[in-house]
Amino acid sequence: MPARHAALGALRGLLLIILLLGIVGTGIELLLLEHTEGVWQLVPLLLLGVALLVLTWHLIARSPASVRVTQLLMLTFILSGFAGLLLHYRGNVEFERELHTAAAGFELFWEAIKGATPTLAPGAMIQLGLIGLVYTHRHPALTAGSPDSASPSREQ
Repeated sequence: MPARHAALGALRGLLLIILLLGIVGTGIELLLLEHTEGVWQLVPLLLLGVALLVLTWHLIARSPASVRVTQLLMLTFILSGFAGLLLHYRGNVEFERELHTAAAGFELFWEAIKGATPTLAPGAMIQLGLIGLVYTHRHPALTAGSPDSASPSREQ
């Protein structure tokens, strides 16, 4: 069993590194794209910033509370990703209707999906949220009295 715990700890650590790199990379990309016009464009930047704070707390405390807050935040990432998909799509539909007033049905859908605003880009928030949820799934800090909960350095 110790080898299995070590392997799970290594995998959990790798997931955390991927999550952190994704959060930082996505935040930098949004800033470079000047994704700062209005409240809705600031939401993902705010969530990414909060995630850095929460994950820093989690790395220091490794407590059940830090894991639960991370899980809640990752669910928020997923919801914001779906909201972003909808907002990007709606914006592209409006743009396409102005350009091609006769566009409708599948043609309008297809042009909106390929539109000026990357419709699927908010999927990155969904992906980060899912990685975070996998990272926190059955986290040792949630299991009081488990062999791993006494030694937080074994698993991230």
